[in-house]
Amino acid sequence: MRMVCCVGLQGGEALRSTGEADDLPTVVDWIEVFRKSIPTFRTHALTDESVPGPLREAAADRFAADFNAALDALLADPSLPAPGYPASQPINCATLCQLREDCLHGAGFGDVFAAVKARENERALALLPGVLAEFDALEGRLTDQWVAGGRAADVGAAGEWPRGYQRCSVTFPSFPSEPDTPFATPPLELALRGVFAGNIFDLGAEASAQLHAAGGSAFAATRARLLPRPWAVDDMDALLGAVGAGLRWRKAALFVDNAGPDVVLGMLPLARLLCQAGSQVLLMANRGATINDITAPELQDLLARAAPLDPVLAEATSSGALRVVCSGSDLPVIDLTQLSPEAVEAAADCDLIVLEGMGRGIETNLHAALSCDSLKLGMIKHPEVAAHFSGRLYDCVCKFDRGLSGEQPN
Repeated sequence: MRMVCCVGLQGGEALRSTGEADDLPTVVDWIEVFRKSIPTFRTHALTDESVPGPLREAAADRFAADFNAALDALLADPSLPAPGYPASQPINCATLCQLREDCLHGAGFGDVFAAVKARENERALALLPGVLAEFDALEGRLTDQWVAGGRAADVGAAGEWPRGYQRCSVTFPSFPSEPDTPFATPPLELALRGVFAGNIFDLGAEASAQLHAAGGSAFAATRARLLPRPWAVDDMDALLGAVGAGLRWRKAALFVDNAGPDVVLGMLPLARLLCQAGSQVLLMANRGATINDITAPELQDLLARAAPLDPVLAEATSSGALRVVCSGSDLPVIDLTQLSPEAVEAAADCDLIVLEGMGRGIETNLHAALSCDSLKLGMIKHPEVAAHFSGRLYDCVCKFDRGLSGEQPN
């Protein structure tokens, strides 16, 4: 992989000022997006056991006050860093994320979402076998054929099913009917819809945090009720067409986002599908805690617990075809020019990069140009970002780009 540029809605550049003739969010818009996150962060800070119980409420109040004051300072003079936070300039998604983390750490907090991540991981692991069974159940709808990456292939002459598949007559409920939906939903489309459904578990966005607090983010129901296509950015047909025509990748790096259903029920099934198609898969996760994003150590433990639940995952992990790599990031956004040495080495020969989540795939890298193929996936949960696209909250982004290099994957 070679990075050519790293820009999304704002990328590494400063946000536009109020009054510029553009539909991108302004400095004021983004500062208020981050301000709206304060109640959720304060609530979860009260569960952080790294701070002694008697001191926790005062520390949470300190975080809220410090972050509010820093945001006020940036509003008062967007050309200057907030007092005490020199890294808060230039104002962009990354620096605002870092400012929030600095305020949390300054108040004494470590991982304020540790409890909810652990709880959601447990719930998602319990659902994983059923979700994976849905992929295997697709075979029952095609009798003596199997579907791999959207392309049907004949069963072997001796009647053997490809490795990782088993014959099954069970069918699963179809997604809401769309004019271009085939009778048998390709596994890749099912996997991507699962990624979108899982990505709603995002406690850094006010809308999805409130939805989670109200208990309204059940995976199956969310997947069944995705907004109708076309989505805000919709390259699904182009991707399915390319895979159906034989496109495969030797090695894929999947930059994952949130813990719980996002990584377990969304990204793990996608990784499994890629492994079944012959790809090596790297699950790239954060070095340090931020919001409810999963960290590399947490994902390593989670993958070890998921593997015994499924023979395909078990074989992929034991053979090294599926493994976790630390990206080096401590933020919910990512600059691909600032990866850890471990990540750079591991991803150097990748021919597919998947950037998942609103922060990594939309707000900082939507228009990133890579030498290899890339797939940006995410659900839009900020109204300010939705206004830049379709205007629909919870709309999906599925952006598929072929690589810029002359060598293409087989």
